[in-house]
Amino acid sequence: MKFAFVTCVQIGLSCMEAIYDINGELDLIVSIPDEKAKKKSGRIYVDEFASTHNIPIVKSNHINDEAVVNAIKEHEIDWLFIIGWSQIASKEVIEAPNLGAIGAHPTLLPIGRGRAAIPWAIIKGLDKTGVSFFKMDEGVDTGLILGQEEVPILSDETSTTLYQKVNTAHETLIKKLYGDLLKGTVKGWKQDEAKATYWEGRKPKDGEILNHMTMENVDRLVRATTKPYPGAFFIQDDKKIIVWKGVANAQKLARKASFEICLKDGYFYATNYEVLDI
Repeated sequence: MKFAFVTCVQIGLSCMEAIYDINGELDLIVSIPDEKAKKKSGRIYVDEFASTHNIPIVKSNHINDEAVVNAIKEHEIDWLFIIGWSQIASKEVIEAPNLGAIGAHPTLLPIGRGRAAIPWAIIKGLDKTGVSFFKMDEGVDTGLILGQEEVPILSDETSTTLYQKVNTAHETLIKKLYGDLLKGTVKGWKQDEAKATYWEGRKPKDGEILNHMTMENVDRLVRATTKPYPGAFFIQDDKKIIVWKGVANAQKLARKASFEICLKDGYFYATNYEVLDI
């Protein structure tokens, strides 16, 4: 059985490494061109991994390019993993592998279809999230579920720590799924549409801290948008202060040890921040 991977992010690379940890193999990798990788936040290079394991690479600006479809067919790929790729795969790409294409989404589908799953899970105050592997169809995160791994969210969770947990959950789940695919024992199940929710994409401007917000709102926003994301921010005296970490307090502190933000029900103090000129 032949497997291929489409990825350009760390979670995808971690999944490929996990497959080789259990003595699995890949027959093709699709990633983005080097120049594009330099310009995209969070993008990684797959060249060293591919070279180490003697895996051919196709680099393309778009997953639906003819070169990608042709490579999948030429290498007679049975299962195609598409992980951490923002472009939506066409029907032609999904049907190019012999047995199907498999996507991964960092929520417990059908909850949280869409984008920005890690920040939203914190902003919404969830106590758990997870990772879902699913057989791709023409919808967005709508295919048959092939496996899920639950991830707890702590009260002080940040996007940094949750990203690490989600990364580990991907590794755990793909090891099991890869083995089941080889044995032909995978059984998918339909998503419950009655429970489906959709989370919109987020832009850097959505991280702005405003005075009408509550301490809870701001605390979640800061924890949700810290690294590897662009960070929460506020504007003060023609400066943009990016807040990577902070603490809320109902009472005004007598002595300022950091930037102070007055909120609807108290104050938020930035303890780890970056000041930029506007």
